[in-house]
Amino acid sequence: MALSGDEREQFLAEPHIGALAVTGQPGRGPLTVPIWYHYAPGGELWIHTGPHSRKAQAIKAAGRFSLMAQRTDPTVRYVSVEGPVTRIVPGSRELSWEMAARYLPPERVAAFVEYEQTHLGEHVAIYMRPEHWLSADMGAF
Repeated sequence: MALSGDEREQFLAEPHIGALAVTGQPGRGPLTVPIWYHYAPGGELWIHTGPHSRKAQAIKAAGRFSLMAQRTDPTVRYVSVEGPVTRIVPGSRELSWEMAARYLPPERVAAFVEYEQTHLGEHVAIYMRPEHWLSADMGAF
């Protein structure tokens, strides 16, 4: 059963691990990778990655990407969004903190952000405007 607009936006706003998909190299299927993402209902979805990563380069070339979030408990439910990139901005400590705080326990955020800043190098935030949505909840079956 498809979710309502409000239900799908609320679900996407929860901290699921996303499956990002973007057109890849010619003659191959899309690049699909797990990723942390951030979304607030009615807004843009954004990801945080290295500017020279394979996914960042593919997204820049395609100008759009898809992301699916799912769960299996208490019911199988998913939301998939696809849309155009609206902007790419340099990463910052604040963006790193915002993303890490979404996924990690509060006592682990500072250490993760420090590690990311000192060991993982430069990052960018890639923003996407959700344009096309798919969703379902199999709980009714």
